[in-house]
Amino acid sequence: MLTSIFRMPLMLIALYGFLGSGNAIAGQAAPDFKLQGQQKQIELSKYRGQIVYVDFWASWCQPCRKSFAWMNKMQTLYGNEGFKVIAINLDDSRDKANQFLQEIPANFDVAFDPRGNTAEAYRVKAMPSSYLIDKNGKLVHANLGFRANDEDKLEVKIRNLIKKSTVASR
Repeated sequence: MLTSIFRMPLMLIALYGFLGSGNAIAGQAAPDFKLQGQQKQIELSKYRGQIVYVDFWASWCQPCRKSFAWMNKMQTLYGNEGFKVIAINLDDSRDKANQFLQEIPANFDVAFDPRGNTAEAYRVKAMPSSYLIDKNGKLVHANLGFRANDEDKLEVKIRNLIKKSTVASR
């Protein structure tokens, strides 16, 4: 069922993602997950107290190549301010993911979900899909696909959450 979505041509995925309904909803608790990562097991609940950007990606996804460069930049710029990127790979083969990561290294946490259970929990409809989660574990924003004009809008949302988080902790 879910894996068939990730085998569709990219244009159909984007179209389905924008026309389909049922995305994870802002204000809801972000679905927790525990997945094998590159160096360690990654569990979302362990990131409570941080602002988290969860990104679902696959090795065949061309927009994912651009989003990785941007996520590296965001992790570098805001990592010391309580911001964390977790990229969840949905390839059925870890070798495909590793090839991608050799070409485009990640300076953030990468997890692997070859069965797509986490993507189902988040109701992923497009590749890549990303979810911004506040420090209390609530979904703040969902983004389908990744286009150049998304970068500035997403960074503003990240900065606003950091600012809000900083003010609240004083």
